[in-house]
Amino acid sequence: MRWIELRTMWNKNIVNLDSKEVAETQRILKKYSLRVTDIAGPLFKVDWKGAPRSRYSEAVDFHASFTFDQQDEVLGRGIEMAKAFGTDRVRCFDFWRLDDQAPYRAAINQKLLDAANRAGKKGITLLLENDGGLNTTTGAEAAKVLEAVKSPHLMLNWDPGNAAANGEIPFPDGYNLLPKDRIGHCHCKDAVKSAKGYDWAPMGDGIIDWAGQFRALKRDGYHYAVSLETHWHGGGTPEEASRQSWAGMKKLLREADAL
Repeated sequence: MRWIELRTMWNKNIVNLDSKEVAETQRILKKYSLRVTDIAGPLFKVDWKGAPRSRYSEAVDFHASFTFDQQDEVLGRGIEMAKAFGTDRVRCFDFWRLDDQAPYRAAINQKLLDAANRAGKKGITLLLENDGGLNTTTGAEAAKVLEAVKSPHLMLNWDPGNAAANGEIPFPDGYNLLPKDRIGHCHCKDAVKSAKGYDWAPMGDGIIDWAGQFRALKRDGYHYAVSLETHWHGGGTPEEASRQSWAGMKKLLREADAL
């Protein structure tokens, strides 16, 4: 591992770091020879203004609390952080999930397009993540958004774990629907069915065909990051959970001849 995805440090969201914290982060990265894959910011993880309040909008998300009207500022800060940490990609979403998004979908797509074009002028690519509780949760939904928002500055942060937790078979079903040249990042975590629907699992211990997914990414010319997302906490400590999941991920990469 020589790369890291930045989301929160010192109980603060990445876009809220002050100049001293940015400098300290840069020092740590340099000390351990780490490069940054992307800024995993909270852009557009808010309610869509003018629509009924989403039932998901009360969720607390990684020390981020911003309003719709602050999203231009969040985008600007995400771009600043990308420049500070030497990456050209910033993660985004497409607003808390609406029971009926159809009346608002065109406007949401336009918002994504405008943001992507603004980022593109700064040499930055936005990565739309499919995520539970947002308007795009699966590969099937992501494919529709990418078809509607034809910007070279908007790509997909493909998350098979989130797709599985929202009822899709992410590989091969969801993945096969995606435009392969629009996948710009990939989150790696596994999932298992549980009484509440789904729980996270260490890589290789869940229901996702990760070896097949890695093979397909290699076959299709994917050359960006595959980032271990440390949502599984069953290892006793966060560090041990991460070590176990990383060991499973390395095994899967070897099986796929992708390591």
